[in-house]
Formats: sequence, C-alpha cells, structure tokens
Amino acid sequence: MTELMNRGSITLVARPKTISDERILDACGAVITANGPGFTLAEVAERAGVSVGTVAQRFGSKLGLLRALSRQAIGQAVDEMRAAAEHATDPVAAVREAAVAAYSGLGDAEEAANNLGVLAIDLADPELRALLGDHYAARENELRALLRAAAGELPHAPSPAVAARVLHGLVGGISMDWSVRPHGTLADRLRQDVDAVLDGWRR
Repeated sequence: MTELMNRGSITLVARPKTISDERILDACGAVITANGPGFTLAEVAERAGVSVGTVAQRFGSKLGLLRALSRQAIGQAVDEMRAAAEHATDPVAAVREAAVAAYSGLGDAEEAANNLGVLAIDLADPELRALLGDHYAARENELRALLRAAAGELPHAPSPAVAARVLHGLVGGISMDWSVRPHGTLADRLRQDVDAVLDGWRR
C-alpha cells in the first residue's frame, strides 16, 4: 500500500501492478513446456520474476492459473492460425498451415509430451474441460472459413464443417502419436499427414 496526501488527510491506495498477468501466464506456459503438468507455483513465480504470493494472489491456485492460461490460449490459437494462413501461397496451403499452427512450434518429443500431459488435468476439471471445448471450437471455426475459401481447389472434400473437424482431430492425434514415437520433426510430420488428406480431397 502507498499513502497519498489529499487535502490534509491520508488515503491508502493499492500499489499499481508492475507485473502483468500476461507475463505470469507466459511464464506458466514456458514452465509447462519444460517441466510438464507437475509444475509448481514456485517454478512459475521464479520464471516470471515474482514471488509465489503474487502468483497465488492473482490466480488463487495452480488450477486457477491453468484456467486463466486456457482462456488466454483461445485467442492466441486463433491469432497463430490467421498469421500462418496469411503467409501461405495459396488457399489449400493456408488450410494446411493453419491446421498445423497449434502444434508445429513444439520443438521435441519431451516438450510435446509435457504440453499434452496437461490434457489429463483439463479432462478432470469441468471448467478446464469446457474451456478446452471452446478452444477446439475456435480452431475448427477458423479452419471452416479457410476450407470454404479453398473449396474450389478441394472438389472431393466433405462439407467445410466436417472437413474442419477431420483436420482438427488429425493434427491432435498426430501430435499425441509423435510425442510417443518421434521420428523427424513434429512440424514435418504434421504437414506430411495433413497434405495426404488434402491431396485426396483435390482428386
């Protein structure tokens, strides 16, 4: 708390935040990538350069931190997909790049397993499970729009809604499989398998 003089009286006001919630959430994501679902608030606090008390005050608990991270991730996923699609060379490539955007940045099998390991916590908590559903729906909506734009080049694809569901499920399954049986890079595996489906829809 700080003291402010106001016409001869002393008023107590809250000290302004100097560390943003976003910085703490980014630190949480980095710690999960490095350490997996067994991470602690102390590890997040150290990464963010704040006290454990600050993390607990902002988010309440590890579960509260994960819920906030899940909310943040929805918007980030959509932004990543749109950025990937914008840099693609054609509408079909835009579909592919958007589909793989969520997972292609995971550098190795351990990082992939650490991030995917949080899925068990997501499924066990009703609020996290609902947020994960919102996350998946947002990604499918982006794919659906891109598939509509690419429909002329994918004459044998199912409806955009079904095609989006197929591609979304495909990249999630590939990421899980690759984290158990890694060969090459995850980004290459994702693009190879997504292209196999898209090529079939071209013919």
